[in-house]
Amino acid sequence: MRETITYTDTTMRDGHQSLLATRMRSIDMIRVAPTYAANMSGLFSMECWGGATFDVAYRFLQECPWQRLRDIRAAMPNIMTQMLLRASNGVGYTNYPDNVVQEFVRQAAVSGVDVFRVFDSLNWVENMRVAMDAVIEANKVCEGTICYTGDMLDPNRSKYDLKYYVGMAKEMEKAGAHVLGLKDMAGLMKHGTASVLIKTLKDEVGLPIHFHTHDTSGAAIATVLAASAAGVDCIDAAMDSFSGNTSQPTMGSIVESLKCTDRDTGLDISAIREISNYWETVRGHYTPFESGLQAPASEVYLHEMPGGQFTNLKAQARSLGLEDRWHEVAQTYADVNQMFGDIVKVTPSSKVVGDMALMMVSQNLTRAQVEDPDSDVSFPDSVVDMMRGNLGQPPGGFPDAIVKKVLKDEKPNLTRPGKHLKPVDFAAVRAELAEKLDGAPFDDEDLNGYLMYPKVYTDYAHRHEIYGPVRTLPTRTFFYGMEPSEEISAEIDPGKTLEIRLQAVAETNDEGEVKVFFELNGQPRTIRVPNRSSDATTLQRPKAELGNDAHIGAPMPGVVASVVVTAGQAVKEGDLLLTIEAMKMETGIHAERDATVKTIHVMAGSQIDAKDLLIELARKRTRSSLRKP
Repeated sequence: MRETITYTDTTMRDGHQSLLATRMRSIDMIRVAPTYAANMSGLFSMECWGGATFDVAYRFLQECPWQRLRDIRAAMPNIMTQMLLRASNGVGYTNYPDNVVQEFVRQAAVSGVDVFRVFDSLNWVENMRVAMDAVIEANKVCEGTICYTGDMLDPNRSKYDLKYYVGMAKEMEKAGAHVLGLKDMAGLMKHGTASVLIKTLKDEVGLPIHFHTHDTSGAAIATVLAASAAGVDCIDAAMDSFSGNTSQPTMGSIVESLKCTDRDTGLDISAIREISNYWETVRGHYTPFESGLQAPASEVYLHEMPGGQFTNLKAQARSLGLEDRWHEVAQTYADVNQMFGDIVKVTPSSKVVGDMALMMVSQNLTRAQVEDPDSDVSFPDSVVDMMRGNLGQPPGGFPDAIVKKVLKDEKPNLTRPGKHLKPVDFAAVRAELAEKLDGAPFDDEDLNGYLMYPKVYTDYAHRHEIYGPVRTLPTRTFFYGMEPSEEISAEIDPGKTLEIRLQAVAETNDEGEVKVFFELNGQPRTIRVPNRSSDATTLQRPKAELGNDAHIGAPMPGVVASVVVTAGQAVKEGDLLLTIEAMKMETGIHAERDATVKTIHVMAGSQIDAKDLLIELARKRTRSSLRKP
């Protein structure tokens, strides 16, 4: 009997991680979806939702991720849609109460998700069961997923050996998974490991195996072909023009490699090339979000960063002025991983390791200094949260010494975090959201978006109320604006299309506004709008002075989400001063010493750059200043 292998196309969600892929707009996906339906019906699924794309749709693209899902489902009815679900983290970065996870899965199933790839950032199956049960109850495909890390064949990395992976696979089977997912999020699995691991899992576990890897090292196609020879049932790949580097391996090349063998995929290579040509054109619109990674890098075997984190962490390092110390950041990332006990690194645990690595490099701290019980270290909030047990527990737990150093006398929670979270009162949340939206209508999809990201969703809803469905704008227009005499079409509702022609743009006035002359369906219009680029060039914030402990500077570019202190207020070491929204996360800025707040230079909503002065504290009173004259 001829054995077959199927594919999941990751281009719509994971292709060319991460800054580029997460910012891909719905309009570019919807246009090509009917072509997939007509010519790529042999695919197992299309990964198109979940993970960072949910957050970014609201935050940066000003579009509804739920509508994106429904539109793709309608345009591609004969191919299963697939999402990435971070188990108890949902599509967020923290643990949610069980009933929130259950409600989110229910709504995602109703709105169009067929396959749920459920994983936990520390490979703790206990943390996955609520989400898996919800998927099974919704009568959808539950892909219980193991995250691969380390090097299974290296005797010096014996924590994650063959026995570990087989044991976890059997737990997935017991938990009711329909498919066993094998998620190699950093592209660490080598072809020899794939041969051994997948063959053993096929022998030991009675589930189809779906393999996902990244091509950061350049060796992923060899690993995929070894997995195929070992009997894997499904693999992830990206269309040629969106593949390679931190994305998935190249679909067309794998299809050609298996052609005329007993694992021939049956996919039409001409259809793959046609779709790849489309994505090649689309990719040109997203040039500013490219990773800058010009070649494969074996350095991934050192730092073990997930493909989805690699480009984000590089951008953060650049914003902190550490770009020329990137290889030091990579080594420190590896050191932090070992300091934390060699953990699985995938969102959100990977962010914790990255936060700690950037902090250590920026402060010139070594692993030995951090671990020294006599040295005083101020740990990032994300590290404290993880050591408290709020992400769960890794195999064998975290090292006692680092837990003690981070938490001091506080005892960590060693049980499932969601077990202790109070169920959300949905009726109360509906009333709260209705008040925030000033009575504007919303549905269950909106409610679930709000439950995952209260501030991000609310900001999106207010922008949508002002600007309307900007998702319908052509991508080039959305990102770069229009040129004089240019004309575009925008279908704001089925059958309702606006023809917009830009005539001219006047000079910026003293208030930072420009007059725009345009035609709407042939009718002349004029409007005044703020020139945001003008504001960006004229507003110069003071910079924090290096070495001045009275200056609190911005660690990265972003937006001030909240300011929680006032001028004249006394604060103690560790008190929260303000929060910054950047890189899809909110980061708290805390006082590093007891002091009085002298001056606040920003407010909620302020756009900031790295090293901008945010808050001034009163200077320390030195011994000499206390002497009487």
